[in-house]
Amino acid sequence: MRKFLMTILAAFVVFNLYSGNYKLSEINIRDPFILTDTVEGRYYMYRTSDSIDSNGKIRGGVEVFMSRDLENWEGPKTVMRIPDGNALTGTVWAPEVHAYNGQYYLFATINSDIKWKKSQPGWGDFTLRGTQIFHSTSPEGPFVPFDKFPHTPDMMALDGTLWVEDGKPYMVYCHEWVELGDGTMELIELTPDFSKTIVPSKVLFNGSAPEWSTGMQPSPGSPRGYVTDGCYLYRTGKGKLLMIWSSFGKDGYAIGIAESATGSVKGPWIQHEKPFFPDNGGHGMIFKTLSGDLCLILHQPNDPLGAERAHIYPLEDTGDTLMLKSKSNHTK
Repeated sequence: MRKFLMTILAAFVVFNLYSGNYKLSEINIRDPFILTDTVEGRYYMYRTSDSIDSNGKIRGGVEVFMSRDLENWEGPKTVMRIPDGNALTGTVWAPEVHAYNGQYYLFATINSDIKWKKSQPGWGDFTLRGTQIFHSTSPEGPFVPFDKFPHTPDMMALDGTLWVEDGKPYMVYCHEWVELGDGTMELIELTPDFSKTIVPSKVLFNGSAPEWSTGMQPSPGSPRGYVTDGCYLYRTGKGKLLMIWSSFGKDGYAIGIAESATGSVKGPWIQHEKPFFPDNGGHGMIFKTLSGDLCLILHQPNDPLGAERAHIYPLEDTGDTLMLKSKSNHTK
């Protein structure tokens, strides 16, 4: 294990520093995530950064952009490249970085081409994917793994996010619709140092639960699948626990809101009737600006590939729910 970690750290010697200057509208990004550093007065925005390794295979990674005003960004800088010997080494989805007890934790969904059974006609292959947690002393990395394996217990799991309740850290994550047909949102407890999970996991709800979720057909004539994507939790000023998450509605990729009936992450969870953001954009998260304003960031449009950009919208916490203040980008 020591040799494994030393190899990872050595690889960061050649990682690039911040290399360019960009407007937010110029950065292609899916599943954007912003960490606000109130001490240094800056924002970190993380995205996927995949490369081709010496064997000609895709090797997953994560990079970060830095800004002081949410409009002008420096970067990108590589903060994690999946090391040799990791159980899964393919493309990375949905990187998130959370500050907790003086450390920084990167939650990354890692894909593979490892199949474990025959695929269903018209759907994607049943290939292993899972969320793995990496750690660092800095939001700029380098982020290294605790071990070689994903933290999620399921064959096809993705989009893990952090929630801390009563002093206990949890991961909320999505169990893939490709495997289940009707995807689920699940909860699993983490050890205090985030190095392992405490099983079993708990199903919170299914992708078909809300009225607005129409499902999708991955190919003509195939069964409909109900997606669970992009979960992020937020407690309102009145103490209500909400979760924003993404699936497909009548106007395409969308964000809905679920509300915990008990105020606990363990639920049960009640789905709001209408989507929160219905306009072919999603996988959002919530953050506060340096001045304390509440914002939503998401990618839009959801397709075609390459057109995705981060959009930031001002939010209002009514105490009972969240509302968009405006459908105009907010960058101040």
